Amino acid sequence: MRLIKVLLVLIVLAFAGLTGFAYFGDMTPEPAQVSQPLELAPAETRPEASPSTAAGTDGN
Repeated sequence: MRLIKVLLVLIVLAFAGLTGFAYFGDMTPEPAQVSQPLELAPAETRPEASPSTAAGTDGN
């Protein structure tokens, strides 16, 4: 019976500690700069719009 009481007290203390850490712990992320190179296609390799479906029309 005494072992059960000790385990119950430890479980309650662990839950209280976890709750306190969740509320008061400093879990803000460290600011870091992230960069990724971007390659743009030259103008002459871009696809052209077909004349049958001009922009802004429904094809009629």
